[in-house]
Amino acid sequence: MTLWNANFIKVNVANFLLFFAFYLLMPLLPLYLSETFHTTKDVIGAVLSGYVISALLARPFSGYIVDSFPRKQVLLTCFFLFFIFFAGYLIAGSLLLFTIIRTLHGAPFGALTVANSTVAIDVLPSERRSEGIGYYGLSNNLAMATGPTVAVYVYDATGSFDLLFWLSLLIAGAGLVVDATLRLKPRPLQTGRPPLSLDRFFLTIGTRLFLTMVAFGFAYGVLSTYLAIYGKERMGITSGTGTFFLLLAAGLMLSRLQGAAALRKGRITYNASVGMLISLVGYTLFVAVPNMWGYYGAAVLIGLGNGHIWPAYQVMFINLATNDRRGTANSTLLVAWDVGIGVGVVAGGVVAEHMGYTAAFWTAVAVNLVGVAGYFLFARGHYLRNKLR
Repeated sequence: MTLWNANFIKVNVANFLLFFAFYLLMPLLPLYLSETFHTTKDVIGAVLSGYVISALLARPFSGYIVDSFPRKQVLLTCFFLFFIFFAGYLIAGSLLLFTIIRTLHGAPFGALTVANSTVAIDVLPSERRSEGIGYYGLSNNLAMATGPTVAVYVYDATGSFDLLFWLSLLIAGAGLVVDATLRLKPRPLQTGRPPLSLDRFFLTIGTRLFLTMVAFGFAYGVLSTYLAIYGKERMGITSGTGTFFLLLAAGLMLSRLQGAAALRKGRITYNASVGMLISLVGYTLFVAVPNMWGYYGAAVLIGLGNGHIWPAYQVMFINLATNDRRGTANSTLLVAWDVGIGVGVVAGGVVAEHMGYTAAFWTAVAVNLVGVAGYFLFARGHYLRNKLR
């Protein structure tokens, strides 16, 4: 079985399309809320955090469902719901209705990312799984590079948020069609587990890794949500958001390609260690050097760092789980990221409202540093002692 088999290619294409639809909206939603509904900074943070919170609530259950029911059926159901919610933005004529639709939309997104990544792991040859996980993330990174860039270009050219909503709807629909063509082998379903056991929904042995990933998600939540407004208010950058995400994604892709060889050789904790240190430097540079060099340099460094962290962490979570708990392992990792981003969005908005965006980004740096320290002091050794493969 080759690494780039037909199913793996299709899962990657579908993953690109779902994240492209997601990133097409994400960087401009704060501006949409500000210009359309005239909301304050802390309200913007609260409204946008609803998406992350509902994704967070859905993911533990989706991991269990992916492990317990036919994965293709679960995948297509989640993708359809993710697709159809984009139509809701077109009819949201009030802040309350937009908040409800945006919050509900997070649940199918959370379940879909668990289902799609678990299917990707299933269709990889076991001997090249670590390497394949690294390559799988490239589809996400490519969407991160192109989605915000296209969004900013379309908005600058047309001034239309409705056009962006239509594009997201159509692109998500294309991803659903691609996933519908997957041909998956039947697999034994999870049975005989206690009905209320925590490990049905959360990989408890990965708690230490979970907590450090929360810290990394916090920093990225602040950055990705308030980047456009910060750049405009602090440095007068009005059209640099797309370029920032393009450079960040270029760093992500470069590090994933470079890190694939290290993952294939089993240098998992090394990849994670290098990545988090590079990311920490990037976040510090972003806020400490408030000019073009710091702004765009940070994008590259944060991309390089996260490109090492993510596949290494995903492999570590998979290595801590038995084969029938891959969905739970994936959902636990993604829940950690969701928790961090959700708290970061809310906390960043509150700090920005009372102390300014610079203070919000320094808070992100401090929390990221706590995560790095926690990994080296508590999480790394625990993983090495408890990994199954």
